[in-house]
Amino acid sequence: MLSKKTQYAFKALTYLAEHREEGPVLIAMIARKKKIPLKFLENILLLLKKEGILDSKKGKGGGYFFKVAPQQVPLSRIMRLLEGPIALLPCVSLNFYQKCKDCDEKTCGLNKVMKQVRDNTLSVLDKKTVQDLVQ
Repeated sequence: MLSKKTQYAFKALTYLAEHREEGPVLIAMIARKKKIPLKFLENILLLLKKEGILDSKKGKGGGYFFKVAPQQVPLSRIMRLLEGPIALLPCVSLNFYQKCKDCDEKTCGLNKVMKQVRDNTLSVLDKKTVQDLVQ
């Protein structure tokens, strides 16, 4: 299940993508239009800026904007940034792998099924981008 933080990030990114041609967008505007608590949104946008997805401009005409095109930001990147592993088990994670202590991965049926779940989930999240969220 997606955390509120990730849901808010997707809402904010969608809003920024929809208004991309208008220039930087004030954080207060995003918060109001998308009904996201301002302090929570500030932390999310700072994280996205730190990761090079967004940038910001201070002063008059300032706000947040995409540093890279929304169609170049896969949903899997946002998910990993905010949620951590996409895989449901650490033993099938591609980026956050950890061996299970009580299991043999070669004979574990759960491991095999969870790899399929991971692969199918990633096949969607890697292909879909922030731009795909725009109506």
